[in-house]
Amino acid sequence: MLTVVQICDLFEQGGHEMYSGEPVNQLEHALQSATLAEQAGATPELVCAALLHDLGHLLNPQGETPSARGVDDTHQYFAIPYLRGLFGPAVLEPVRLHVDAKRYLCATDAAYWGRLSEDSKRSLELQGGVFSAADAAQFIARPYAADAVRLRLWDDQAKVAGMPTPDLQHFSRLLSSCTLGSHGLL
Repeated sequence: MLTVVQICDLFEQGGHEMYSGEPVNQLEHALQSATLAEQAGATPELVCAALLHDLGHLLNPQGETPSARGVDDTHQYFAIPYLRGLFGPAVLEPVRLHVDAKRYLCATDAAYWGRLSEDSKRSLELQGGVFSAADAAQFIARPYAADAVRLRLWDDQAKVAGMPTPDLQHFSRLLSSCTLGSHGLL
């Protein structure tokens, strides 16, 4: 299990890596996602999930644009064992479900696919493609699925070069406040 300090260190050390074919790096994408969640009045846990949703990319680096090489890095699952015990399901589940939220949105919003970046379209196919109507209905009925959909929409918008955001220190305090115990400060 990681601590909040270790999570911040991961962002500090690997956050400068570009975010697969986008005009932002990993840290900028995380900060923008969390900022959008905060601006929307999301719960502190959902703001934390927005910050952490792509942490799996930093924990399991696959190089620039793995989807272009036909690689699904399953980043939505990779970070969960590192975060379990530190955060509860209100943080973990939207992180775990944010890829399926993309599949859901493609199935339920005819215009959504057209708004996806090229890398998101390419990775969608590697991640199982668009949900069927039945799969979409099953997905949205799951606990935290609606939060994952909100996170996914912020994720899609968090790719703006130069977007002003609070710094990592701002969100590290929020992460600490959402931990299951005081060990988040260690």
